[in-house]
Amino acid sequence: MISYLKIIPFILVTIVIFYVSRKSLRSPNSHGFYRFFAWEAMLILTLLNIGYWFRDPFAIHQIISWLLLFISVFLALYGVYFLYTIGKPDKNRIVDTPMMGFEKTTTLVTVGAFRYIRHPLYSSLFILNWGIFFKYPSITGGCLALVASLFLVATAKADEGENIRFFGPAYQEYMKKSKMFIPFIF
Repeated sequence: MISYLKIIPFILVTIVIFYVSRKSLRSPNSHGFYRFFAWEAMLILTLLNIGYWFRDPFAIHQIISWLLLFISVFLALYGVYFLYTIGKPDKNRIVDTPMMGFEKTTTLVTVGAFRYIRHPLYSSLFILNWGIFFKYPSITGGCLALVASLFLVATAKADEGENIRFFGPAYQEYMKKSKMFIPFIF
């Protein structure tokens, strides 16, 4: 049974996600278009598992969940820091698809975690997604986590197309030396 206590936060957070994504939703080829749907699936997964967040704290699934959540936060902060300091975003950068300010980098970042993975921020969301799933593993939760993961892969693929158009052969060469989300694996 769906709780009204979950419907209200769903609507409110969806309004925020929609506002952030409004320009991207008019551009179906942009990475932000796919990211919107990943965020929505993750929101539903969060609301589905919210009642289990602190239940059974020493269960193996909870330990896995907390580990993934902490890794996700670290990777997100790390990725944003490198994009700002090395990527040198410029709000005046001409882009062919809608982007947030910090995404409008002018220098290709290929150091630190970026040396091994092309998308630390999407990797962070990917890991966050599965961290939320492990709060209370279920078939429904697994389906939502899989849907979010597929939209994150689509997000990264669209972002790669945008980066190839901006950075050219340098980005294509970078793609040969790095993985999408998980170093040496994927």
